[in-house]
Amino acid sequence: MKNEFTLAFNEVLEEKQLPKEVILKALESAMVSAYRRAVNASNAQHVEAKVDIETGKVTIYAEKEIVEEVEDPRTEVSLEEARKIDPDAQLGGMIVVESTPRDFGRVAAQTARQVIQQRIRDAERQAQLNYYQKQLGEIVSGVVQAVSAQGLTIGLEMKAEGSMPRKEMIPGERFRIHDRVRALVAEVKDNNRGPQIILSRTHRNFLRRLLENEVPEIYHGVVEIRSIAREPGERAKVAVSATQSGIDPVGACVGIRGVRIQAIVRELHDEKIDVIEWNPDPAVFIAKAISPARVSGVYLNEQQSSGKTATVVVPEDQLSLAIGRDGQNARLAAKLTGWRIDIKSLPEAAADALYKLQKDESLAELAAQEAETMRKVEDMLARKAEGRPLQPEEYDLMARFVDRVERRITRRPEAEKVSEDQFSKAKALVPADSFEINILDSGLPEHVAYILQEAGYSTLGEMAVQMKIAPDEILRLNGIGPRAMQEITRLMEKLDAQMEAEKAAQAAVEEMPQPTPETIETAEEIKSITESAPELVAEFEPFIEEIKPELEVEAPKAEVETESTIEEPVEEEEPSFEQIFDLKLAPVDETIFEDEEESEGIAGRKEKKKGKKKKKHTQIEYDPDRDTIIVRKKHRRGDGGWDWDE
Repeated sequence: MKNEFTLAFNEVLEEKQLPKEVILKALESAMVSAYRRAVNASNAQHVEAKVDIETGKVTIYAEKEIVEEVEDPRTEVSLEEARKIDPDAQLGGMIVVESTPRDFGRVAAQTARQVIQQRIRDAERQAQLNYYQKQLGEIVSGVVQAVSAQGLTIGLEMKAEGSMPRKEMIPGERFRIHDRVRALVAEVKDNNRGPQIILSRTHRNFLRRLLENEVPEIYHGVVEIRSIAREPGERAKVAVSATQSGIDPVGACVGIRGVRIQAIVRELHDEKIDVIEWNPDPAVFIAKAISPARVSGVYLNEQQSSGKTATVVVPEDQLSLAIGRDGQNARLAAKLTGWRIDIKSLPEAAADALYKLQKDESLAELAAQEAETMRKVEDMLARKAEGRPLQPEEYDLMARFVDRVERRITRRPEAEKVSEDQFSKAKALVPADSFEINILDSGLPEHVAYILQEAGYSTLGEMAVQMKIAPDEILRLNGIGPRAMQEITRLMEKLDAQMEAEKAAQAAVEEMPQPTPETIETAEEIKSITESAPELVAEFEPFIEEIKPELEVEAPKAEVETESTIEEPVEEEEPSFEQIFDLKLAPVDETIFEDEEESEGIAGRKEKKKGKKKKKHTQIEYDPDRDTIIVRKKHRRGDGGWDWDE
């Protein structure tokens, strides 16, 4: 039967949810503190405590000096007592001996209670801190314990408390005590009162984690979230892309009849969410980001000093929809794409194009070409200003005119091709054998390898060179996201390690002593060295002269073929139409090789071996009219042709 100490110890373990070693260490530390207080021991003295969990017995060990006569029992021990523990003990030395005071259990229980509680609280706080630092950026669930003007106090697991300031709450949300709340662990701080856990429901990663929980394709990496722009409680835009062909990323996020996205909308206090498909082309991506408005054209300009700017032209009736309430739609689209977006209606864009053609001297050639169109556009704009309607064809003409002008203005110079020098330098940093490894056998995830293969990187070496020159080109590929780049980066680290190993091996070989004529002892060694390195022949020439008789090897006599043993090629003539017809009709068609001298006996056979073997073609067919077998032999005519004899 377990004693009271064991039962109490197990109860503390269950209540505090701490490891057994932590509680035991707290008890031992408290016993040491109790001993120091009981005997008034110095803090410089080394003291240890051992607690037997089964019996609850506490044993104190203290380090004491070995002396002949003990004056202070707290710090000194006699030589006789010391040698009972260590036979080799000497005067003046130090030894650890048992120093448990009488009735120490009752005294320790009274004096160590506060210390034990403090140690357990410290261990509990440290466990909470470690746990929630690992949960940073993840969603946790808790119960509202208090509501104040500053925010919410939420009870979490492991008896921890989290705080959610008002700025981290979605506008319009109201919570009461005992309501269950889901939030993102945004920040974890350590202070004297325990870990300070800051929770957030407005962080964009809160929406990311909700999507991962609701959409299995995102959790498993089939669909990737490329970027998120959010104004909490009002609207959010999410750009997604598929890492495998045949997957609809938008449909996977929305779900059947919107069941997946509606669950997230309800969690975010009816926040509207636009899910759009990411595209590597910035113009296409920006046009989709402006949705639900229709876009006539997107024109990019990266040369401006203010940064990357995109001019978006929309029909006049779509202008307010593209801008959104208080500019919200345009603002979210700019955050989502990373471009500064300037939205113009079609008439406004046409007026700007006319002004640029008239004022910009660099566009004089284009202005001359568009003179007739400019006159028509001016007339349409004048009628528009008077309030007169325009025909759809006229709007189309205006849109094409704006497109031509804007493309000429915002035409970006072609990207400079990578020079041969850059390519050779990058190639030198990649192992040579990597250019023989197929990209599908590189060890990358299958979908990533297929994306790289479709982009033109057939071998591992080609991909590695591109990563050395411009890794952003790999990141721009459709389907390559942060997770895929992490896998590619790990593979690049392995290649770099392999390259370092190859360089180290090459350096070791170069440091090895090279063979010299003085270090060569045998003729075979000189012969092998000069054959592998012809440039060393001059250096070894004096030694070669000395051992020339040893190196001379009798060359085998080449067998000379007589003219009679050379077989002349037999010319073949294409058969005539009649011969082809006969061959098709022939029921039996065989080729028999006969020797001319077959009937000459043994002597003839010996002579035949030296002479030339000629091929004679024989045809055998059955003539049903004459009921006979006809044998035809082929022979050469005088003019070089061939005939058949029956």
